[in-house]
Amino acid sequence: MIQPRDRILFQGDSITHAFRRPEEINNAFQMGNGYAFLIAAELLRSRPSDGLVFFNRGVCGDGIPKLSDRWQADCLDLKPTVLSILIGINDTLGEVDSGGPGPSAYAQGYRELLQRTKAALPGIRLVLCEPFALRCGMISEKHFPPLAARQAAVKNLAEEFQAVFVPLQVRLSEAAKATGPEYWAYDGVHATAAGFGLIAQAWREATGVER
Repeated sequence: MIQPRDRILFQGDSITHAFRRPEEINNAFQMGNGYAFLIAAELLRSRPSDGLVFFNRGVCGDGIPKLSDRWQADCLDLKPTVLSILIGINDTLGEVDSGGPGPSAYAQGYRELLQRTKAALPGIRLVLCEPFALRCGMISEKHFPPLAARQAAVKNLAEEFQAVFVPLQVRLSEAAKATGPEYWAYDGVHATAAGFGLIAQAWREATGVER
């Protein structure tokens, strides 16, 4: 899926942001400390002659509405050839904890973003990552049904737009059985070093970078 000269953009919320520092010259600092950095680091190491360019534009606290508001500057203007999106936990928390919009609004907003992207960048390749949570910290049982509806929406959108789907919930839930959930996501939402490593591995496997 990753081709020479690709421009690869990671979009999402704080899980993607991972303390990135866009003002830095060093691309390692620009990519943050999370899964986007791990993926970029491995591809740049293994394919130094391919001229790959990576961007991290995750923003803490974002859900679909805020992502849509900054889409022109933080996606379309960058002209990515590969776009990876991980979004949905803040939409879920907003619904459960604050009475925000439900899964249908999430799915429609997400679809509109993808339609807008395909219209502006017809040849773009899409990677849609499944939003996830683990039962600890800020996450309780009440969060899982609305999260599951959003997970199903992302999988359906991946099929609709012929995107790569990266399943994360089962991977993390299975891993947590042996260690406890905090080992992978310390508050149920934000990944630890181990969690970011697992997300990066799942991404590489789903995209065919790692088999």
